[in-house]
Amino acid sequence: MADRLDSLTRGTAAPVAAESPAPIWWHRVPWWLRITLVYAGARLLTTIVLALTATQLTPQSRAGAHPDFFSYTALWDGYWYWYIAAVGYPSTLPLDVAGHVAENQWAFMPVYPYVVAGLAWMTGAWWPVAAFVVSLACGFAAALLLYRLFRLRLDEDTSFFAVVLFSVSPLSFIFQMAYAESMSTLLLILSLYLMLRRRWVWLFPVVAVMALTRPTGLAFALALGLYWIFRFLTRDKDPFPVRERVLTAGVAVFSGLMGLAWSGIAWIVTGNPSAYTDTELAWRAPVLGYQHLVPFAPWFQAASTWFGTPIGISAVVLVIVAFTALLLTRGVRRLGIELRLWLASYGLYLLAVFFPQSSTFRLLIPMFPLAGVLAQPRSTTYRIGVILLSLVLQFAWLWATWGPVSSYWSVP
Repeated sequence: MADRLDSLTRGTAAPVAAESPAPIWWHRVPWWLRITLVYAGARLLTTIVLALTATQLTPQSRAGAHPDFFSYTALWDGYWYWYIAAVGYPSTLPLDVAGHVAENQWAFMPVYPYVVAGLAWMTGAWWPVAAFVVSLACGFAAALLLYRLFRLRLDEDTSFFAVVLFSVSPLSFIFQMAYAESMSTLLLILSLYLMLRRRWVWLFPVVAVMALTRPTGLAFALALGLYWIFRFLTRDKDPFPVRERVLTAGVAVFSGLMGLAWSGIAWIVTGNPSAYTDTELAWRAPVLGYQHLVPFAPWFQAASTWFGTPIGISAVVLVIVAFTALLLTRGVRRLGIELRLWLASYGLYLLAVFFPQSSTFRLLIPMFPLAGVLAQPRSTTYRIGVILLSLVLQFAWLWATWGPVSSYWSVP
């Protein structure tokens, strides 16, 4: 049955559902059809707003005045993916006038652009059209699978509303752009689903593809490593046989290696051992200048740059404390140890390597398990309010980052 928990998740059954605020007839509709209707409606709204926003662009906008719809959805990183599909990756790193590594294709991983290129080749479609289709399809598949993931820990009503929030979230319009987020999110949800189901062998190929779609391999490896420690310490309550220990450790190590694989590939092709990190650092050079990556420094560097030293550092510390406190709340604990460890690991990964700037919110998409926390209150007023607020914030972010504004902060 669709709502039956797998035997491998014994001891973590979903709580008994309270009376749902939704009409009874709505729950008689198959879950997959309900999600299809919700997701289609959400993407239709976003498409309308995208089309309207595109008409407002001016000659001063980064995309120029009045781009066609599909060119518009392939802006920013989409251009880089399009360029990769056309010419591949450079064997010699481009340099600026000062001799530093300039922005180039090595900052973007290969799975998404080549999948889109494959679809374009098979169908004869223009690359931006193929990218739109791939992103839209991956986002839809992610919504369906996310429901199955949440059902392993939450009741039916909460799981469904969590997918509603996922579909209308302020970040969700990126799921129909020429960005790798849709595909990466789908692969991450599948990886977490397999982790909860303890299907360790299947994780190897999924992690391999995921780690070459968006940089998630190291964070996932940390989550698996912490999970291994947790299972070992609690093996009296939840048996952790030797075979499973070996498989879990194996996939954790494999995920870590895959997390480093793209850096290794860039090194082999270009001959520069720091090709990938130097390329990534080129994007923050206009703010910080050219420097080497120092783990856990970027957040403090950014905060000091934007707000000054005392206030900026204090703000980062407060963010860390607040995020840690969030992980300890009852709502997050209901998600189960696996999703909590993922949230903690990905948060630590962002703190270690990410430089906060205009794409900060987009990089929070892998925090999607928090939708399962926001979905837990059952008040009809609350739920309607959250949906409306999400839509308003989505359209505001779209206007600020893809609208008729041209500034450093208008980059998604």
